[in-house]
Amino acid sequence: MSRSSFYLSRVRPTGQVFWPVVFIATLAALIASRTMTTAIFSIIKQATALGCFPRLKIIHTSRKFMGQIYIPVMNWFLLVSCLAFVTTFGSINEIGNAYGIAELGVMMMTTILVTIIMLLIWQVNIIVVLCFLTLFLGLELFFFSSVLGSVADGSWVLLVFAAVLYLVMYIWNYGTKLKYETEVKQKLSMDLMMDLGCNLGTVRAPGIGLLYNELVRGVPAIFGHFLTTMPAIHSMIIFVCIKWVPVPVVPQNERFLFRRVCPKNYHMFRCIARYGYKDVRKENPQTFEQLLIESLEKFIRREAQERSLESDENGNTDSDEEVASSSSRVLVGPNGSIYSLGVPLLAECAGVSNPNFGSSTSFDGSLDGTMDGRRSLDNELSFIHKAKECGVVYLLGHGDIRARKESFFVKKLVINYFYAFLRKNCRRGIATLSIPHTRLMQVAMQYMV
Repeated sequence: MSRSSFYLSRVRPTGQVFWPVVFIATLAALIASRTMTTAIFSIIKQATALGCFPRLKIIHTSRKFMGQIYIPVMNWFLLVSCLAFVTTFGSINEIGNAYGIAELGVMMMTTILVTIIMLLIWQVNIIVVLCFLTLFLGLELFFFSSVLGSVADGSWVLLVFAAVLYLVMYIWNYGTKLKYETEVKQKLSMDLMMDLGCNLGTVRAPGIGLLYNELVRGVPAIFGHFLTTMPAIHSMIIFVCIKWVPVPVVPQNERFLFRRVCPKNYHMFRCIARYGYKDVRKENPQTFEQLLIESLEKFIRREAQERSLESDENGNTDSDEEVASSSSRVLVGPNGSIYSLGVPLLAECAGVSNPNFGSSTSFDGSLDGTMDGRRSLDNELSFIHKAKECGVVYLLGHGDIRARKESFFVKKLVINYFYAFLRKNCRRGIATLSIPHTRLMQVAMQYMV
């Protein structure tokens, strides 16, 4: 838009030249607009991937090329910004000043980044790097100093805009880093899980609980919050972590990666769900649950096969269930109640036989050590099927961070207000999940940083 106005204001053509010039100016403006939007979409995507910008909805327009993307929020933001700049500036000279300082800023930043690449990646001789930096950056700084004299004539708007954008990126990166470090530090230790026992210090109710979190290792602190606030926890717990991978489509048989979190009689698993950028994320909950259970069964069968081979080679049997096989201990749970570690299910605690689960002998993980490998595998698969029949519940934890009372005023302002505002208005990591509200349970937790 600025270039077309520039051509029209400078040429002032006669009637014969007017329309060709308008056509060329419009074409140049379209090309420049397309280049600008594509570059901004790519930069925002990379900044989001690096944790330097709030999450936004990104639409991939091509199944073949990953770089062809569209960000609706940024497109509307660019439209509003362009209209605001055009209406704010009083003349074409002010737009030209702002455009000049932007171009020189990009050139200087490019020179600095190329210098870093020459040093760290290409490992060019330091003398050559200094000559390159002195020549190009010195020339650019010379022109930049001349442009700074026109800051009061319109360039200040662009400098303020760049400063605000930088603050947004810095605050988001700072808050996200603090939140992740706090979550890692406050993970539940394996020693605590072993002390709680296979019942986790509470009653294990029939069913499967899918706990969504962002950690790929360990037990998140939000799970301890569930244990302290709920009178019972599901007989099977799966920690689900969703990751987006840079491929168009992830095959369904490769979507889920499983591993055990605790010994077998705890019935706790870690699942990493991988999605490509062209995968349909809003799956039917029944379809998602079916795929997840089938993948879990394949993992258990493969694990049993590998252990059988190792047992044949070493002449030993599995003994990981012996860690928590003591069924006579009594433990005071984190919620203040006293439980016996030998009672795995709610129905057995009440002394009532549950037709959906059968007898306790079939599902007590502490008896796996006395069974052969095949029977142990069949019992665990049967346990999974019956737990699924009792229902799947989605457990979502909202972990927010707050600055400690002894923190500085600036840190309180940044964390409690600015970062909280960005986090509240950004796209949630689970926004693409189609979770029925009747099977959704949410617990909020605050981390003090």
